[in-house]
Amino acid sequence: MSTKPVIISCAVTGSIHTPTMSPHLPVTPDEIATQAIAAAEAGAAILHLHARNPESGRPTPDPSVFMEFLPRIRDSSNAVINISTGGGPGMTVDERIEAALHVSPEMASLNMGSMNFGLYPLLDKYSEWKHDWEPQFLEMTRDFIFRNTFKDIETILEKLGKGCGTRFEFECYDVGHLYNLAHLVDRGLIEPPFFIQTIFGILGGIGADEENLMHMRRMALKLFGEDHEWSVLAAGRFQMPYTTKAGTMGGNVRVGLEDSLYLAKGQLAETNAQQVIKIRRILEDLSLTVATPDEARQRLALKGAENIGF
Repeated sequence: MSTKPVIISCAVTGSIHTPTMSPHLPVTPDEIATQAIAAAEAGAAILHLHARNPESGRPTPDPSVFMEFLPRIRDSSNAVINISTGGGPGMTVDERIEAALHVSPEMASLNMGSMNFGLYPLLDKYSEWKHDWEPQFLEMTRDFIFRNTFKDIETILEKLGKGCGTRFEFECYDVGHLYNLAHLVDRGLIEPPFFIQTIFGILGGIGADEENLMHMRRMALKLFGEDHEWSVLAAGRFQMPYTTKAGTMGGNVRVGLEDSLYLAKGQLAETNAQQVIKIRRILEDLSLTVATPDEARQRLALKGAENIGF
């Protein structure tokens, strides 16, 4: 078992779940800031952030909305702020990177390949909707490709990586995405240490199967050796089992209401902090320790909070 402190990331709201699915999903800038700060206080070293339209709850790429909560999080927390470049279904690549370019964060997410990204099965779980946009938003993913071409990735690496000194959470939804990352490393476009987030249980990506977890770990080690920090997130009910397994294998973990709305079977999480507290307790009960934000900065070679653009 690794003795290296586990980096906990918390994905606070995301762009997958809609307001109908949980009354606890943070939507307004105040809710996002409040939950993000509480998650950091609970032990999250990294906060992975999206924005939502405060009236409708629909994901938005608007930098002005991000700026309604980012300064408050910065002033109230030492956590690493990680801005999504995945955005939400239907956003263009330019829209997806707009907020990150505006604020020049220490970290941003970067998806490592195009894929089907099916949210439409969630339609069967609800008969009434809080907002008219929600069912259309989910149905649209039946015929949707989450675009992340090599050109798209190169553009983000150039504009945000070179241009802003931002480093990345490389989101890998399948084995091919690890090879895409290795290709970019071989070309000299990305330098270690790499923060590789392997993702399980999204329809269109690799399934939540323990054999897949082990295989993704083996392939990351084969392709990148020890020059990377490995992290795991898993969708829905797989969140806690898979992050627990990752921790015991020397990896890092991601929780948050972006990835699962639940704290336990049949029990909605009321806050992101509840999920952070739970995974921290599990890890510490297994004699593991949790990394501080500054430890995460050192291990990921981040530029430091004093060098962000907001």
